Amino acid sequence: MQFKHEIKFDKHMDYSSERGYGFVRSRELSINEELRDSWPGDYFIPSVPTFMMDVPNGNYKVILTLGSESKPTVTTVKEGLGRLKLHEVKTLTGNTITKTFAVNVEDGQLKLAFAGKNPVVQRIEIERVTSISTMFLVGDSTVTDQASGKYPYTGWGQMIGYFLDERIAVSNHARSGKSSKSFIEEGRLTRIEKKIRKGDYLFIQFAHNDQKEDERYTDPFTTYQNYLSKYIAIARAKKAIPVVVTPMHRRNFNEDGSINNTHGKYIEAVKQLAKEEEVFIVDLAYQSKKYFEEIGKNLTKNIFMWAAPGKYKNFPKGIQDNTHFSEFGAFKIANLVVKGIKESGITLPIRRC
Repeated sequence: MQFKHEIKFDKHMDYSSERGYGFVRSRELSINEELRDSWPGDYFIPSVPTFMMDVPNGNYKVILTLGSESKPTVTTVKEGLGRLKLHEVKTLTGNTITKTFAVNVEDGQLKLAFAGKNPVVQRIEIERVTSISTMFLVGDSTVTDQASGKYPYTGWGQMIGYFLDERIAVSNHARSGKSSKSFIEEGRLTRIEKKIRKGDYLFIQFAHNDQKEDERYTDPFTTYQNYLSKYIAIARAKKAIPVVVTPMHRRNFNEDGSINNTHGKYIEAVKQLAKEEEVFIVDLAYQSKKYFEEIGKNLTKNIFMWAAPGKYKNFPKGIQDNTHFSEFGAFKIANLVVKGIKESGITLPIRRC
């Protein structure tokens, strides 16, 4: 089914089901990640309205015309569950610029939000394109689309789409608290199996919860590898491309300024499996260790969710988290993932940023 729509923007146009598009504001932020009910406008401080459009599920090419006849503009764009697509795109007075990116829609509504010092969108074109590939993500809270009520907590899966061009969309199935075992036992891999197709990608990153001594636990060189092999097998059966990702390090420094490996044998287990299965690997453990040690113990607080009391409305008492990322940090981690993709020789449509 072909679906194509072009809209001349009116930021004062409220959403109506009859029209099928328009702007909305959420009444309250979501704190339940599993509901997937957050809107992109709530991933800004202060929050902004969300443009919502009813569309069939699938992958879409979105073309935005940005700029103003009367003033210079600066526009940042997020889609879906706070996923960054454009960052501070600038135009001079009287000039316009066209930007294109891909979006995966899973709930029948394409959602966009626009913010910045002077955000101006003149026109939006939306077209469903079946040739767009999908980058499926599986993993834990370091990858997931964090709920709006926990912003600026951010998973790197919310930032990775910024680095991709209009030939590939992101479908993030990672969830907080999941291990390679629990993700499968809860039927989440089965859902992906029904959607993934030839030419898609499946990025697999677990370990943070596999090492927990509860029902999620897996042994590095036995059950952990066995579960990871199931993801690889399903991707290959559907002629998709599996990619294993070693877990990024926590903010845990030794006295000499080096990073302490809190993941134990799991990192080596991923490397060994990648070699045995002859599968692509993104060594995010190596990339993050190198980066964290370069910037040091103090500056890594900006990567992780460290905030003083009163800085963020969602965390009035402040926060000190050495595992999960701020939005800035998730962007940096996503950039490391892209670096690992390039070094691994994975053929993925990376855009020029």
